[in-house]
Amino acid sequence: MEKVVEVVDVSMNYHTLEGETQAIRKLNLYITNGEFVSIVGPSGCGKSTLLSLISGIIMPTSGKILVNGKKVDGPSPSVGYMLQKDHLFEWRTIIKNITIGLEIQGKLNKENQEFVEKLLNEYGLYEFRNYYPKQLSGGMRQRVALIRTLATKPDILLLDEPFSALDYQTKIAISEEVWLILKKEKKTAILVTHDLAEAISMSDRIIVLTKRPAEIKSIHQIKLTCDYKTPITCREAPEFRVYFNTIWRELDVHV
Repeated sequence: MEKVVEVVDVSMNYHTLEGETQAIRKLNLYITNGEFVSIVGPSGCGKSTLLSLISGIIMPTSGKILVNGKKVDGPSPSVGYMLQKDHLFEWRTIIKNITIGLEIQGKLNKENQEFVEKLLNEYGLYEFRNYYPKQLSGGMRQRVALIRTLATKPDILLLDEPFSALDYQTKIAISEEVWLILKKEKKTAILVTHDLAEAISMSDRIIVLTKRPAEIKSIHQIKLTCDYKTPITCREAPEFRVYFNTIWRELDVHV
């Protein structure tokens, strides 16, 4: 499979008034085209920092990151970023929120406007296009945030705990919706999450990081026995609990 993201000997140090803190140390990993990969690890180990590095928002202290074979030296339209909070502008309608990235990039043309309307229609939000964010539920807002990310047609989506602000029931339902949308749109996705069940049910692979400075502790290829694979049905697979217990022990949460 084609490697679309490569992290090569990457280290990241932060400088503060108290001194230098190493967040990531000599990290090497890759993501292949169409994969859904989750990154898990102890709190504060550098998971979100890694996404920021891949996105080009920040630069590594050493090493390099390649996206589609090109060295990352800043933000790229080929990488979309979906955060924990939806960051919708309350004074803009849903359609105006979704097209803001296209406006910024100077790409709000007829073709892309039609693509946005197609996404809204396919994923059940077309009738709400002229509503305002405060009129939508939390789950619907996250769906809007995803469509906004997809609107610029990125190859790779970075998902930084995008469901953590939702209640448990909505979280499961929306994670299922997002997974189905990403698979249908044939996107490569990297998810950072603290929720092991979420990671196992959604992922092709899970990368487990150590405590800070982050290094790779293990990588798990997730193979679940499901007649029709979705994040909800996969939770019933007999292998699910085995993966959960194994990765839980590796996280060493009591230390």
